[in-house]
Amino acid sequence: MILIRFTLMVLALFMCQACTALAQVAPAWRPFREVISNPATAGGPPVYEFIEEHPAAGIPPEAISDVQLDALSASCCDPFDLSTRAGPVYIEAPFGDPVLAPLADTEVWGWTLLPNDVIWHSYWAGAKEPRISGTAFEELNSDISLFEVTLGGRSSVLRYGTVQNGRPQGWELQLEGAGMLRLNLDQNWDLEAVDFRFGMPLIYGRGNTQWKFSYYHLSSHLGDEFLVRNPAAMRINFSRDVLVLGYSFFPRPALRLYGEAGWAFYADEGTDPWEFQFGVDFAQPGPTGCEGTPFVAINGHLRQEVDFGGNFVAQAGWLWRGESGKVLRTGLHYFNGKSNQFEFFNNFEQQIGIGLWHEY
Repeated sequence: MILIRFTLMVLALFMCQACTALAQVAPAWRPFREVISNPATAGGPPVYEFIEEHPAAGIPPEAISDVQLDALSASCCDPFDLSTRAGPVYIEAPFGDPVLAPLADTEVWGWTLLPNDVIWHSYWAGAKEPRISGTAFEELNSDISLFEVTLGGRSSVLRYGTVQNGRPQGWELQLEGAGMLRLNLDQNWDLEAVDFRFGMPLIYGRGNTQWKFSYYHLSSHLGDEFLVRNPAAMRINFSRDVLVLGYSFFPRPALRLYGEAGWAFYADEGTDPWEFQFGVDFAQPGPTGCEGTPFVAINGHLRQEVDFGGNFVAQAGWLWRGESGKVLRTGLHYFNGKSNQFEFFNNFEQQIGIGLWHEY
């Protein structure tokens, strides 16, 4: 029986590694680990077996990955000595596997320039979040086909913190920016409008919570082709400089709740100071490998210039996540409310379509 289990597990691990290699990502999280039992006879050879019960029972699923575990093992100058551990089970590594024994006492904070990951992630269903994406949809009120593209991203510049249980924590300075443009598929892909956003968020993350204090600038512009087709159209100088206070919380590793309030200390034509945003992101945490996992995202955005109306966005589909926390999503998109292109901020739109989103 042990031999059969061993063979099946080796095959499963081989398939997982092959799948990961094809996806060109780092090795995926492996929750079931090989352990060594004390031999029945002292001094005899070690007996390898696989535990039948999930070893992560009761341990947060976002615990440290294999890649991080290997890096920590290589850098640890005083590995854990498991020879005194109670019971018959010993770990194969020279120090404790955090899936079975979380590394609560190894937290060391330090400075990192240009980390590979970020503490604060973009809201998945947020219409004005920095990312790389393309969303094709039918605007039902006008009966036209549109394609919206966001070209941008979010990056960590400087961090004072650590990585604990697979999640970066501490203080972090980020840069974010994007151009968000709309193309009219019924008019030879004419440029209808484009919004530009640039921001500098200061982030603090600890445990399951993250805080954001941010400045961002946003300005809106009509497209040249739109003005050619509509010579009577009047451009508005929709422009904002905003201070934002945001909060994000993970009641469970798979579930993120968030909310933020923004106040524009400079609000030009067409825009008023206050805005509020809130929502939910849901997907299995940790690296997914090439098989991926389902996701659901919901966002609401209320704005003072439309009497605290705004828009509601819902997205659902399939998601892939790498070791750095970057996410690739694809699925269905639904939007209802005031336009997310702010040159048309007072127009009501209803969008149904599909999208591809790359999040940072």
